[in-house]
Amino acid sequence: MSTSSVTALDVRGLVVRYGSRTAVDGVDLGLERGEVVALLGPNGAGKSSTVEVCTGLRRPDGGSVAVLGHPAGADAVRPRIGVMPQGGGAYPAVRTREMLHLVADCAARPLDPDHLLDVLGLRPRARTPYKRLSGGEQQRLALACAVVGRPELVFLDEPTAGLDPQARHLVWDLVRALRRDGVGVLLTTHLMDEAEQLADDVVIIDDGRVVAHGTPAQLTAGDQTELRFRAPPGMDTAGLDARLPGGYATSETGPGRYRVQGRIDPAALAAITSWCADQGVMADDVQVVRRSLEDVFLDLTGRELRP
Repeated sequence: MSTSSVTALDVRGLVVRYGSRTAVDGVDLGLERGEVVALLGPNGAGKSSTVEVCTGLRRPDGGSVAVLGHPAGADAVRPRIGVMPQGGGAYPAVRTREMLHLVADCAARPLDPDHLLDVLGLRPRARTPYKRLSGGEQQRLALACAVVGRPELVFLDEPTAGLDPQARHLVWDLVRALRRDGVGVLLTTHLMDEAEQLADDVVIIDDGRVVAHGTPAQLTAGDQTELRFRAPPGMDTAGLDARLPGGYATSETGPGRYRVQGRIDPAALAAITSWCADQGVMADDVQVVRRSLEDVFLDLTGRELRP
Protein backbone atom coordinates (compact mmCIF):
# COMPACT_ATOMS: atom_id res chain seq x y z
CA MET A 1 0.00 0.00 0.00
CA SER A 2 1.42 3.40 -0.94
CA THR A 3 1.83 5.99 1.79
CA SER A 4 -0.40 8.38 -0.17
CA SER A 5 -3.34 5.99 0.24
CA VAL A 6 -3.05 5.82 4.04
CA THR A 7 -5.62 7.83 6.01
CA ALA A 8 -4.05 10.91 7.56
CA LEU A 9 -5.78 10.52 10.93
CA ASP A 10 -7.95 7.71 12.28
CA VAL A 11 -9.31 8.06 15.82
CA ARG A 12 -11.42 5.20 17.18
CA GLY A 13 -13.18 5.22 20.57
CA LEU A 14 -10.70 7.67 22.12
CA VAL A 15 -10.87 7.97 25.91
CA VAL A 16 -8.88 10.48 27.98
CA ARG A 17 -9.21 10.69 31.75
CA TYR A 18 -7.86 13.11 34.34
CA GLY A 19 -8.21 11.23 37.59
CA SER A 20 -11.88 10.42 38.06
CA ARG A 21 -12.99 12.84 35.32
CA THR A 22 -13.44 11.59 31.76
CA ALA A 23 -12.50 14.43 29.39
CA VAL A 24 -12.88 12.44 26.15
CA ASP A 25 -15.42 9.63 26.10
CA GLY A 26 -15.35 7.42 23.00
CA VAL A 27 -14.59 9.98 20.28
CA ASP A 28 -14.34 8.78 16.66
CA LEU A 29 -12.67 11.04 14.12
CA GLY A 30 -11.34 10.52 10.60
CA LEU A 31 -9.30 12.78 8.36
CA GLU A 32 -8.12 12.13 4.82
CA ARG A 33 -5.22 13.74 3.00
CA GLY A 34 -6.23 16.93 1.25
CA GLU A 35 -9.14 17.39 3.66
CA VAL A 36 -9.84 20.04 6.30
CA VAL A 37 -11.75 18.86 9.36
CA ALA A 38 -12.93 21.35 11.98
CA LEU A 39 -13.13 20.05 15.54
CA LEU A 40 -15.59 22.29 17.37
CA GLY A 41 -16.83 22.41 20.94
CA PRO A 42 -17.27 24.75 23.91
CA ASN A 43 -14.52 25.21 26.47
CA GLY A 44 -13.90 21.97 28.34
CA ALA A 45 -15.53 19.81 25.67
CA GLY A 46 -12.40 17.69 25.10
CA LYS A 47 -10.91 19.30 21.99
CA SER A 48 -7.46 20.03 23.42
CA SER A 49 -7.19 16.59 25.03
CA THR A 50 -8.07 14.97 21.71
CA VAL A 51 -5.43 16.99 19.86
CA GLU A 52 -2.81 16.29 22.53
CA VAL A 53 -3.26 12.56 22.00
CA CYS A 54 -3.21 12.90 18.21
CA THR A 55 0.06 14.86 18.33
CA GLY A 56 1.69 12.42 20.76
CA LEU A 57 1.78 14.78 23.74
CA ARG A 58 -0.17 12.38 25.93
CA ARG A 59 -1.20 8.74 25.87
CA PRO A 60 -4.85 7.73 25.52
CA ASP A 61 -6.63 5.93 28.33
CA GLY A 62 -8.67 3.96 25.82
CA GLY A 63 -9.27 3.56 22.11
CA SER A 64 -6.74 3.95 19.32
CA VAL A 65 -5.21 6.77 17.27
CA ALA A 66 -3.39 6.19 13.98
CA VAL A 67 -1.50 9.10 12.43
CA LEU A 68 -0.37 8.54 8.83
CA GLY A 69 -0.67 4.81 9.44
CA HIS A 70 1.40 4.78 12.66
CA PRO A 71 0.53 5.05 16.36
CA ALA A 72 0.31 8.67 17.50
CA GLY A 73 3.66 9.90 18.83
CA ALA A 74 5.72 7.30 16.93
CA ASP A 75 9.17 8.40 15.77
CA ALA A 76 8.11 7.78 12.17
CA VAL A 77 5.30 10.32 12.53
CA ARG A 78 6.98 13.32 14.14
CA PRO A 79 8.85 14.62 11.04
CA ARG A 80 5.69 14.30 8.93
CA ILE A 81 3.29 16.43 10.96
CA GLY A 82 3.09 20.12 11.78
CA VAL A 83 1.62 21.52 14.97
CA MET A 84 0.51 25.07 15.62
CA PRO A 85 -0.26 25.45 19.33
CA GLN A 86 -2.42 28.35 20.42
CA GLY A 87 0.26 29.73 22.73
CA GLY A 88 3.06 30.07 20.16
CA GLY A 89 6.02 28.81 22.21
CA ALA A 90 9.04 30.51 20.61
CA TYR A 91 12.07 31.76 22.53
CA PRO A 92 11.34 35.39 23.57
CA ALA A 93 14.64 36.76 22.22
CA VAL A 94 14.79 34.84 18.95
CA ARG A 95 14.24 36.90 15.81
CA THR A 96 11.43 36.05 13.42
CA ARG A 97 13.58 34.93 10.49
CA GLU A 98 16.00 33.05 12.76
CA MET A 99 13.15 31.10 14.36
CA LEU A 100 11.67 30.03 11.05
CA HIS A 101 15.05 29.02 9.62
CA LEU A 102 15.82 27.04 12.79
CA VAL A 103 12.62 25.01 12.34
CA ALA A 104 13.27 24.60 8.62
CA ASP A 105 16.77 23.24 9.28
CA CYS A 106 15.19 20.35 11.19
CA ALA A 107 13.19 19.21 8.14
CA ALA A 108 14.40 17.04 5.27
CA ARG A 109 12.62 19.01 2.51
CA PRO A 110 11.55 22.33 3.96
CA LEU A 111 9.70 25.07 2.16
CA ASP A 112 11.64 28.26 1.50
CA PRO A 113 11.41 30.10 4.86
CA ASP A 114 11.82 33.51 3.27
CA HIS A 115 8.96 32.80 0.87
CA LEU A 116 6.75 31.92 3.85
CA LEU A 117 7.70 35.19 5.51
CA ASP A 118 6.45 36.97 2.39
CA VAL A 119 3.26 34.89 2.17
CA LEU A 120 2.35 35.59 5.80
CA GLY A 121 3.32 39.26 5.72
CA LEU A 122 6.21 38.85 8.15
CA ARG A 123 9.10 40.03 5.97
CA PRO A 124 9.10 43.56 7.52
CA ARG A 125 9.42 41.91 10.95
CA ALA A 126 12.14 39.44 9.96
CA ARG A 127 14.71 40.89 12.39
CA THR A 128 12.23 41.62 15.20
CA PRO A 129 12.57 39.54 18.41
CA TYR A 130 9.63 37.28 19.06
CA LYS A 131 8.72 39.06 22.30
CA ARG A 132 8.25 42.32 20.37
CA LEU A 133 5.88 40.88 17.79
CA SER A 134 2.21 41.62 18.16
CA GLY A 135 -0.10 38.77 19.15
CA GLY A 136 -1.26 38.42 15.55
CA GLU A 137 2.31 38.35 14.26
CA GLN A 138 3.22 35.67 16.78
CA GLN A 139 0.24 33.64 15.55
CA ARG A 140 1.40 33.93 11.95
CA LEU A 141 4.95 32.93 12.88
CA ALA A 142 3.59 29.87 14.71
CA LEU A 143 1.66 28.93 11.58
CA ALA A 144 4.77 29.37 9.43
CA CYS A 145 6.72 27.10 11.78
CA ALA A 146 3.97 24.48 11.55
CA VAL A 147 4.05 24.26 7.76
CA VAL A 148 7.66 25.06 6.82
CA GLY A 149 8.69 21.39 7.10
CA ARG A 150 6.27 20.32 4.33
CA PRO A 151 4.08 18.23 6.68
CA GLU A 152 1.54 15.70 5.44
CA LEU A 153 -0.79 16.46 8.35
CA VAL A 154 -1.16 19.76 10.22
CA PHE A 155 -2.86 20.47 13.54
CA LEU A 156 -3.98 24.09 13.84
CA ASP A 157 -5.26 25.23 17.24
CA GLU A 158 -7.18 28.52 16.93
CA PRO A 159 -4.97 29.71 14.03
CA THR A 160 -6.66 33.11 13.64
CA ALA A 161 -7.23 33.99 17.30
CA GLY A 162 -6.52 37.69 17.74
CA LEU A 163 -5.96 38.36 14.03
CA ASP A 164 -7.48 41.29 12.18
CA PRO A 165 -9.73 40.52 9.17
CA GLN A 166 -6.93 40.97 6.62
CA ALA A 167 -4.60 38.58 8.43
CA ARG A 168 -7.44 36.12 9.01
CA HIS A 169 -8.16 35.88 5.27
CA LEU A 170 -4.44 35.50 4.59
CA VAL A 171 -4.35 32.49 6.93
CA TRP A 172 -7.49 31.07 5.31
CA ASP A 173 -5.79 31.28 1.92
CA LEU A 174 -2.80 29.35 3.28
CA VAL A 175 -5.07 26.61 4.70
CA ARG A 176 -6.77 26.29 1.31
CA ALA A 177 -3.34 26.01 -0.32
CA LEU A 178 -2.43 23.19 2.09
CA ARG A 179 -5.59 21.35 1.07
CA ARG A 180 -4.78 21.77 -2.63
CA ASP A 181 -1.32 20.32 -1.96
CA GLY A 182 -2.86 17.19 -0.42
CA VAL A 183 -2.12 18.06 3.21
CA GLY A 184 -4.62 16.96 5.86
CA VAL A 185 -5.62 19.72 8.29
CA LEU A 186 -7.27 19.31 11.68
CA LEU A 187 -8.53 22.72 12.75
CA THR A 188 -9.90 23.76 16.14
CA THR A 189 -11.63 27.12 16.27
CA HIS A 190 -14.30 29.06 18.12
CA LEU A 191 -15.12 31.01 14.94
CA MET A 192 -18.07 29.32 13.26
CA ASP A 193 -17.68 31.33 10.06
CA GLU A 194 -14.08 30.10 9.86
CA ALA A 195 -15.26 26.49 10.08
CA GLU A 196 -17.93 27.12 7.43
CA GLN A 197 -15.39 28.74 5.11
CA LEU A 198 -12.62 26.16 5.44
CA ALA A 199 -13.91 22.79 6.60
CA ASP A 200 -14.86 19.89 4.36
CA ASP A 201 -16.15 18.10 7.45
CA VAL A 202 -17.16 19.29 10.92
CA VAL A 203 -17.10 17.32 14.19
CA ILE A 204 -18.83 18.93 17.19
CA ILE A 205 -18.03 17.51 20.60
CA ASP A 206 -19.48 18.33 24.01
CA ASP A 207 -18.77 16.73 27.38
CA GLY A 208 -16.20 14.52 25.67
CA ARG A 209 -18.62 12.99 23.16
CA VAL A 210 -19.36 13.61 19.49
CA VAL A 211 -22.79 15.28 19.25
CA ALA A 212 -22.77 16.06 15.51
CA HIS A 213 -20.73 15.16 12.46
CA GLY A 214 -21.09 16.14 8.81
CA THR A 215 -20.30 18.74 6.21
CA PRO A 216 -21.28 22.34 7.00
CA ALA A 217 -24.11 22.03 4.44
CA GLN A 218 -25.40 18.83 6.03
CA LEU A 219 -25.34 20.26 9.55
CA THR A 220 -27.19 23.43 8.55
CA ALA A 221 -29.71 21.69 6.28
CA GLY A 222 -33.39 21.66 7.10
CA ASP A 223 -36.40 23.87 6.73
CA GLN A 224 -36.01 25.80 9.98
CA THR A 225 -35.43 29.35 8.80
CA GLU A 226 -36.39 32.84 9.87
CA LEU A 227 -37.56 36.04 8.21
CA ARG A 228 -36.36 39.44 9.33
CA PHE A 229 -37.83 42.81 8.39
CA ARG A 230 -37.98 46.44 9.50
CA ALA A 231 -41.18 48.28 10.34
CA PRO A 232 -42.33 50.93 12.84
CA PRO A 233 -41.47 49.93 16.41
CA GLY A 234 -44.04 48.62 18.84
CA MET A 235 -46.22 46.65 16.44
CA ASP A 236 -48.51 43.93 17.86
CA THR A 237 -46.56 40.80 16.97
CA ALA A 238 -49.20 38.60 18.61
CA GLY A 239 -51.52 39.61 15.77
CA LEU A 240 -49.03 38.31 13.23
CA ASP A 241 -48.61 35.02 15.11
CA ALA A 242 -52.40 34.60 15.00
CA ARG A 243 -52.28 35.01 11.21
CA LEU A 244 -49.67 32.25 10.85
CA PRO A 245 -50.19 28.52 11.46
CA GLY A 246 -48.75 26.86 14.56
CA GLY A 247 -44.98 26.56 14.92
CA TYR A 248 -44.11 30.20 14.23
CA ALA A 249 -42.88 32.82 16.69
CA THR A 250 -42.59 36.55 16.05
CA SER A 251 -40.55 38.94 18.15
CA GLU A 252 -39.24 42.49 18.05
CA THR A 253 -35.51 42.03 18.54
CA GLY A 254 -34.80 45.77 18.60
CA PRO A 255 -36.74 48.97 17.94
CA GLY A 256 -38.37 48.42 14.57
CA ARG A 257 -36.52 45.14 13.92
CA TYR A 258 -38.74 42.05 13.67
CA ARG A 259 -37.98 38.35 13.41
CA VAL A 260 -40.36 35.55 12.42
CA GLN A 261 -38.97 32.11 13.26
CA GLY A 262 -40.34 29.03 11.50
CA ARG A 263 -40.53 27.48 8.06
CA ILE A 264 -40.57 30.43 5.68
CA ASP A 265 -42.38 29.20 2.57
CA PRO A 266 -44.43 31.22 0.01
CA ALA A 267 -47.60 30.90 2.11
CA ALA A 268 -45.87 32.21 5.25
CA LEU A 269 -44.29 35.08 3.31
CA ALA A 270 -47.69 36.04 1.86
CA ALA A 271 -49.27 35.98 5.33
CA ILE A 272 -46.54 38.22 6.75
CA THR A 273 -46.73 40.81 3.98
CA SER A 274 -50.55 40.73 4.08
CA TRP A 275 -50.50 41.40 7.81
CA CYS A 276 -48.13 44.33 7.29
CA ALA A 277 -50.45 45.71 4.60
CA ASP A 278 -53.41 45.48 6.97
CA GLN A 279 -51.43 47.60 9.42
CA GLY A 280 -50.76 50.17 6.70
CA VAL A 281 -47.06 49.33 6.92
CA MET A 282 -44.52 48.66 4.18
CA ALA A 283 -42.08 46.04 5.46
CA ASP A 284 -38.52 47.09 4.66
CA ASP A 285 -35.24 45.18 4.37
CA VAL A 286 -36.99 41.80 4.21
CA GLN A 287 -34.50 38.92 4.56
CA VAL A 288 -34.96 35.15 4.74
CA VAL A 289 -32.12 33.77 6.86
CA ARG A 290 -31.25 30.09 7.08
CA ARG A 291 -29.66 28.46 10.08
CA SER A 292 -25.93 29.02 10.37
CA LEU A 293 -23.35 26.66 11.80
CA GLU A 294 -23.33 28.87 14.89
CA ASP A 295 -27.09 28.29 15.32
CA VAL A 296 -26.52 24.53 15.11
CA PHE A 297 -23.59 24.71 17.53
CA LEU A 298 -25.61 26.65 20.12
CA ASP A 299 -28.61 24.38 19.74
CA LEU A 300 -26.42 21.34 20.44
CA THR A 301 -24.16 22.70 23.18
CA GLY A 302 -26.39 25.30 24.86
CA ARG A 303 -26.07 29.03 25.29
CA GLU A 304 -24.73 29.22 28.84
CA LEU A 305 -21.20 30.49 29.37
CA ARG A 306 -18.47 27.88 29.95
CA PRO A 307 -15.46 28.51 32.24
